[in-house]
Amino acid sequence: MRRSYQTFFFIAILILKSASAIAQNDTSGTGDLTHILDTKVPKQYTIAAINVTGVKSFDKNLLISISGLAVGDKIQIPGTDAINKAITKLWKQNIISDVQIYFTKLEGTDLTLQIDVTERPRLADFKFEGVKKGDADDLKNKVGLVKDHVITENMKQNAVIVIRKYYTEKGFRNVTVSIKEDTVTTIANAEMLTFKIDKGNKVKINSINFSDNYNVKSSTLKKQMKDTKEMTRFTLYPPKVNNPFGDSSTALTFKQYLDEMGFLTISKTKEFVDPYFRFKLFSGSKFNQDKYNDDRDKILDYYNTQGYRDAVITDTASSTNTEGNVDLFLKMNEGKQYYFGNITWKGNTKYTDSLLSLLLNINKGDIYNAALLNQRLGKELSAEGGDISSLYMDDGYLFFHVDPVEVAVYSDTIDFEIRMQEGPQATIGKVDIVGNEKTKDYVIRRELRTVPGEKFSRADLIRTQRELSQLGFFDPEKVTPNVVPNADNGTVDITWSVAEKSSDQLELSAGWGGGIGLTGTLGVTFNNFSLKNVFDKKTWDPLPSGDGQKLSARIQSNGTAYRSYNFSFTEPWLGGKRRNPFTVSLYNTKYSNSYNSFGGFCSACADTSYIRILGASVSIGKQLKWPDDYFSLMYSLSYQNYLLRNYANIFKGLSNGTSSNISFKITLARSSTGGNPIFPTSGSNFFASTQFTLPYSLMGITNPASNPYQLVEFHKWRFDGDYYIPLGAGHGEDKSQKFVLRFAAKFGYIGRYNKNLQISPFERFQVGDAGLSNTFALLGYDIISQRGYPVYSSSNPKVNPDNTTPSEFFTIFNKYTMELRYPFSTSQSATIYGLGFFEAANGWYDFNSYEPFKLRRSVGVGMRFFLPMFGLLGFDYGIGLDRLEPGQPLSTGAKFTFMLGQEPE
Repeated sequence: MRRSYQTFFFIAILILKSASAIAQNDTSGTGDLTHILDTKVPKQYTIAAINVTGVKSFDKNLLISISGLAVGDKIQIPGTDAINKAITKLWKQNIISDVQIYFTKLEGTDLTLQIDVTERPRLADFKFEGVKKGDADDLKNKVGLVKDHVITENMKQNAVIVIRKYYTEKGFRNVTVSIKEDTVTTIANAEMLTFKIDKGNKVKINSINFSDNYNVKSSTLKKQMKDTKEMTRFTLYPPKVNNPFGDSSTALTFKQYLDEMGFLTISKTKEFVDPYFRFKLFSGSKFNQDKYNDDRDKILDYYNTQGYRDAVITDTASSTNTEGNVDLFLKMNEGKQYYFGNITWKGNTKYTDSLLSLLLNINKGDIYNAALLNQRLGKELSAEGGDISSLYMDDGYLFFHVDPVEVAVYSDTIDFEIRMQEGPQATIGKVDIVGNEKTKDYVIRRELRTVPGEKFSRADLIRTQRELSQLGFFDPEKVTPNVVPNADNGTVDITWSVAEKSSDQLELSAGWGGGIGLTGTLGVTFNNFSLKNVFDKKTWDPLPSGDGQKLSARIQSNGTAYRSYNFSFTEPWLGGKRRNPFTVSLYNTKYSNSYNSFGGFCSACADTSYIRILGASVSIGKQLKWPDDYFSLMYSLSYQNYLLRNYANIFKGLSNGTSSNISFKITLARSSTGGNPIFPTSGSNFFASTQFTLPYSLMGITNPASNPYQLVEFHKWRFDGDYYIPLGAGHGEDKSQKFVLRFAAKFGYIGRYNKNLQISPFERFQVGDAGLSNTFALLGYDIISQRGYPVYSSSNPKVNPDNTTPSEFFTIFNKYTMELRYPFSTSQSATIYGLGFFEAANGWYDFNSYEPFKLRRSVGVGMRFFLPMFGLLGFDYGIGLDRLEPGQPLSTGAKFTFMLGQEPE
């Protein structure tokens, strides 16, 4: 492709080509025009006309306009640069591949110009060959090509760069890309680009080799490389590689190699060792140069934490083996190990040296660790607190500043002076809220602990952020405080930024089972409802919202055998001044015997044989200030009325009658979980409750012999605890993606007032299965899930629950759970995480048989999906270890469970 760009071109081309053009186009008889370039005295000409040739799709007048030339312009020849500028302007548009300007006619001083262009083709379409459809779809969005745009060399090269980068990040380092350009005959001046891609083989890391690392094992250094991992192999011997830096530290004995590779010896003879294969979760072995560079920095960071602050990687190398995989080599210079010396404080007036030293918890002789020192000082603030900066900032010292200064380095010891500027205590000034399009300001402000006029506290700022995130109205990832200190007057302005999200939920499902066949469910929950705007039609979308109240309605039915109506309303701030949640709920359930005595379906039986339950409850809560304000106290009063009509499936020997259950419940709870409310990452939840009826039998009120359950009496005690521990520093680019360890313990007991009476069949504990409601939930049972097991009623773990049918349920239960969770997504649109679990639970009928450590055990894996519109969905695959018979495979003890709506107990 020829580019007529340099200045000398114009003279040479005009001399060589204008003559033939003039000879062909000159109709005035003026002859050869080359003389106007040969004269030594510049002469002025007037542009009489401008013609454009070679145009296929562009407007000629547009090109003339872009050139800057116009009829009537005066140009001086030789000596003018107007022609040069015109070509430059046209060339810069990137719409032409060649441009030339001719003198074609001269009449007196009137000169006619001809602009001859070669247009660049336009992009008709593009495609990728040699790759999977999924990759092709990804590349279409990444290469930046737009149909009908002019094709340029830069455009093509950028596309090739993007393609190579895309596959390099996937581990294909030898990818080649060629471009085929085909003319499209159906479109004027258009081409089809085909990118032919040969990915080659994926380049994996065969080995990582360290030299001169005398004080830190190679396996330890490899663990610091989060995104650069060796291939997992099923072999006992290290790969044979030629280390260009020598084998001073990598020449391992066989026993040392097993230790380095993490193999566990299972069986051993004189000549054979059986290794244990270790699977590395979330750690691929593909090679990525950028991540390798980052991981080298992590190696040095680790050395620094071990006191080797002078450690450097003096050299690196790599080689490719016959399989196309890469061997990496790193040569270390560890330097010497340093220790902390004397640490003194300067500038502190609020707190004493001894208190600050106690909180710092670094002593003379400890291994030098700059990262630990900065962490303890709070140079990088964390939500957990517990550092020097948090100590000051929680007491209003927003302008606090601390610097650790090395004042002496002798031999292997470093002395520090901690220099502090406490500054004045800051008072909160303006507090603004932005981003709340639906939720009213006062709903947010009542949750704020950052109140104008109050002393600034970093802990209050973090807690406010957590509590706003847990409201469920906003995207937890986008609840952020913008803190603007005003050093002049000692105040701080805070702007809370939130992003509304859909918090309403729709439940639409169908299920089969429970002895009643197909059952449909329709439920709606409005989590940001507004009761006071019910009569204001302008606020309905689809219902009035913005006041933070909760309204829920749910209908279940299969037509004849079963139907249930549920309604509840919650005001989280009764009275509007304190966090006193108030809830009222109503429900009506009917369970019919829709089968006749012969076992056939009988629609008429639904009106003659059934149990109906009417229930209502009212509860009110109060946030406490002691022992701390994470505690709350809840009071609730509930009433259930049971009506039996020719229904013998619930109570033995009783088919007709009524029962009334009036109970009062007190719950003491503490909640301090942090992070996404669906996926807590830290903190804990605990509650202890007691629920009781009046002791009718002790008051002289007895039930008739024909209906021993007319008035229900019991006392019930519950304790639940959940504790969350974040593990690691996150994986990949998203450092928020951490493993979370969850520990949970649950205990329940229901007792009687009168030892001469049986314990109430109401309000007992059903243990096993997925924790979903069934027929027995009609009696108010607490349904305690245990993955890997069906519902069971025997407390002996040696009794296989598969071989028994539950009859009555427990009065005591214990349950312990340990889960390891990993988030795949915590975004506004969906929260998704996977988990592995170990669970142990059991139930008993009295304290004489109670053995809290004689439990049924299970292990398994599961997934959780939270979609704002539909709520929480869960799937678990559990193996009941005590369901297994001797010699049977694990699959015989496996059970798949499904959950919907909320996490089961």
